[in-house]
Amino acid sequence: MPRLVSPDAVLVQAVIAGALSFAHLHDLAEAAGQHGWKAWAYPVSVDLLLVAAWHRLRSLRDAGEPAGSAWSWFVVALAASLGANVATAGLLDLGDVPDWLRILVAGWPALAFLGGTLLVHRPTPPSEREPEPDLELPPVVERVTEPGVQAASVPTLPTAEAVAVATAPPALVAHAQKIAADHRARTGSDIDTETLRARLGVPSPMAEAIAAQLV
Repeated sequence: MPRLVSPDAVLVQAVIAGALSFAHLHDLAEAAGQHGWKAWAYPVSVDLLLVAAWHRLRSLRDAGEPAGSAWSWFVVALAASLGANVATAGLLDLGDVPDWLRILVAGWPALAFLGGTLLVHRPTPPSEREPEPDLELPPVVERVTEPGVQAASVPTLPTAEAVAVATAPPALVAHAQKIAADHRARTGSDIDTETLRARLGVPSPMAEAIAAQLV
């Protein structure tokens, strides 16, 4: 024999409370000038905003994020529901609703739409964002010499002596040879670089380069 499901007292109580609140919101909206299907839409709008705010509140709290905005809309929906319950308890003449209450009832759809939009379309929290891909830096090009491959030789810069030899005119070199021969005939020894430089009147690098050719 199938087991009978026992009714949950909390669930029954929630259904009864919801039905009464639904009826009170309908009666208040109708008394404020909202007739037909519009009067039935008001309690649906209030209850949906209340549920949406509570759901967003729980989600933000579980994620460890601030829930101030969700709390605000939850309080707004709760105030609308409680206000309708209190107003229809005999404290308000539903046959002569004040103008300020008609304004509140007429403005509720825009307020509920704003609240629902802000609760649904919210910025994605940091904990739910996809991690950004790491930017891969280009590899550094290194010059590697393979085994058995001879590296290209780097030409060396010419020395001052080489430059002096290349720029010395042949006539100057011939004149230096005559001076050196005359010095050897008079002194019996080779001419030194400093004496050759003084006789020729040239810089020291050029005198040294010319003297090297006389040896």
